[in-house]
Amino acid sequence: MNQFTYPEKNEMERFIAARYRKAWAWELAFLSSLLIAIISLSALFLNVVDGAFGYVAFEYKKDPATLSAKPLAELNQEELLAILQANLSKGAYKKLDDKKPMTSRSADDLRNLAVERILQVKTRETYPLFRSLFQRAAIEAEVAQKFPNAKLEFRSWLTPAFISTPQSSKAEFAGARTAILGSLWIVGIAVLLALPIGVGAAVYLQEYSNKKSILNRIIQTNINNLAGVPSIVYGMLGLAIFVRAWEPFTSGAMFGVTDTNGRTLLAAGLTMGILVLPLMIINAQEAIKAVPDSIRQAAFGVGSTRWQMVWHHVLPAALPGILTGSILAMSRAIGETAPLIIVGASTFVTLDPSSPFTKFTALPIQIYQWTSRAQGEFHAIAAAGILVLSGLLLLLNATAITLRNRYQRRW
Repeated sequence: MNQFTYPEKNEMERFIAARYRKAWAWELAFLSSLLIAIISLSALFLNVVDGAFGYVAFEYKKDPATLSAKPLAELNQEELLAILQANLSKGAYKKLDDKKPMTSRSADDLRNLAVERILQVKTRETYPLFRSLFQRAAIEAEVAQKFPNAKLEFRSWLTPAFISTPQSSKAEFAGARTAILGSLWIVGIAVLLALPIGVGAAVYLQEYSNKKSILNRIIQTNINNLAGVPSIVYGMLGLAIFVRAWEPFTSGAMFGVTDTNGRTLLAAGLTMGILVLPLMIINAQEAIKAVPDSIRQAAFGVGSTRWQMVWHHVLPAALPGILTGSILAMSRAIGETAPLIIVGASTFVTLDPSSPFTKFTALPIQIYQWTSRAQGEFHAIAAAGILVLSGLLLLLNATAITLRNRYQRRW
């Protein structure tokens, strides 16, 4: 028989010390990975914030003093209305009045019209936040030298007006309302398509199909592969099917709509629904799989059919996980750009979407369009748009976490 012998004391101490050094090295590596991730995300966020705030040097084409002895900020609604009537042509004033009665507009709205249509502001230079905070004197000297007639003002490009204002060709007056509404329409249509189909497919694959069959394995493998397909491929699929092959449906022609083509909100929403469908199936399967088998066996034991077991026991127990996974899948859809470009998203839309058969834009598309412009003010509102999009994503993720924590059951 082999006789077991313990290592010598010094050898044992060296062995234990080596194990602790190795464990410490791996712990340090994991901590470093976490720190790198935090630093990268922080740098990204700070870079966006840096562009959304800061000093702006601008000039007016017409001196505000020629309009009124008082500053525009101190004028009331009647005074602003009189200024617009006196300085706008009858055609321009009537066009604005037809769009929305001038007498029903607020003083802030009339003041913005006066600045946009009469004073005609022109931005000369924009300065990022951190430079504005730490190099104010240098900025003032630079503006005084380059633009002696310009005014210097610290501005937040992310304002309530930015969220509630439609798109404009001038960055100073452009907003993200139309793009936000377009994104919400697209996500809503995608949910209506993907959620019932995804949950139904997951229920069948998990509760009804033979998991050991070759066909089931092939289907499962393809679903997993489709979840990793690049989004632009789904855009090409949407262009071929929803925009072209289904044009009578997606354009609304079969419902009497005659002023659009297949490049509509409906086509974009269906494309996004197909994009997130594999993710929803996988998430729903995992949620259903997490329900203990004892619940199924108890339901069968009291005489329930398989459908009764699924409907009354499995789905209610799995619902928090299904909803959480679905919302996270929607977070991916709301930030996608490539498929929307392929199916025909517009980069300049001023009218809010009123039906699924209207032309559309979305917040990621709008941000892309702003960043492609050369003027610094467009880059500033693009940064503000990124913050709005991040806020929407955080809201969706927070909703998913709330649903999970509120309804999740511990087995």
